[in-house]
Amino acid sequence: MTNERYAVVRMGGVSLIAGAVSFMAVFSYLAARFHYPEVLDGRAADVLPALLATGDAGRAVWALYSLLPLFWIPAAVGAFHALRGREGRMRLAMLFAVVSSMAMVLGLMRWPSFHWELARAWAADPSIRPALDAVFNATNRYLGNFIGEFLGELCVSFFFLLSASAMLARDSGFPRWIGWLGIVSAAAGLIAMLRNVTPAVAPVAAVNNYLLPLWMIVFGVALLRYRRRV
Repeated sequence: MTNERYAVVRMGGVSLIAGAVSFMAVFSYLAARFHYPEVLDGRAADVLPALLATGDAGRAVWALYSLLPLFWIPAAVGAFHALRGREGRMRLAMLFAVVSSMAMVLGLMRWPSFHWELARAWAADPSIRPALDAVFNATNRYLGNFIGEFLGELCVSFFFLLSASAMLARDSGFPRWIGWLGIVSAAAGLIAMLRNVTPAVAPVAAVNNYLLPLWMIVFGVALLRYRRRV
């Protein structure tokens, strides 16, 4: 492996670790200030005033949160170079990572943009609240449930599933237990994305909120240590 390709692998590892740490920090902040993720199922009458109450700091945190999925792109390129022995599979994994990144950015960006303006209008003019409620529900359903949570999580789960399965090959240079951990994490993600369809998967979704960053950190460290095995 050339020095340039090795640097790309390392950047992928750094991206995964930075993404996981940032995700946990932002998730904790929003859980404390905005009752996230329970608020995702809330009504406009409850959610919009609460969103506006978080102030400029809350809006900035949402904007930061919406950019975190971009870490999937350098992570996928790094994984591709580290697991290039399964080139066809890893090219497909990269495509899934890019689609996931864009879908999640679109889904999350609705909070500091669409929803923020809806919240301001909700506070300014009570007479238009029925219309605002309809717009809130529509953007939540389309950008949130379908684009961000379903398409985004479906694609990132396939990215991880393909990468982890490539690690199981004996010549991959990665410990097989890391591959199995990735497969479990990807499977949990595929189940958790159905939380808007049935409440039966809620326990899996709750576990996935912790399993996903754990897997990202393990995957990232494995990419950072890759030079020791080449």
